[in-house]
Amino acid sequence: MTKHIVMFKLQGSDETRRETALRFKAALEALPSQIDVLQSIEVGLNENPAEDWDIVLTAVVPTMADVATYAKHPAHVAAAAIIGDVKQARACVDYNC
Repeated sequence: MTKHIVMFKLQGSDETRRETALRFKAALEALPSQIDVLQSIEVGLNENPAEDWDIVLTAVVPTMADVATYAKHPAHVAAAAIIGDVKQARACVDYNC
């Protein structure tokens, strides 16, 4: 099993960032029914104003190779486009467990 953990920092007003993050979260949470290799996904929005990152996701797929399958899937590409204009930074860790 491989865990794919990604954090996103968004730019813009608090309202714009929150609105975009909520739409992104909904789109990501719909992906397990659309992408066969995606066993689960959990998406959290930062509630701590003292921290810089806005969104974190943990996706679980069977193998490291499946991370690429998930990333290239049209439903994932469409979800990622939601934050495309406001994404300031992205950090990722993939590991086998």
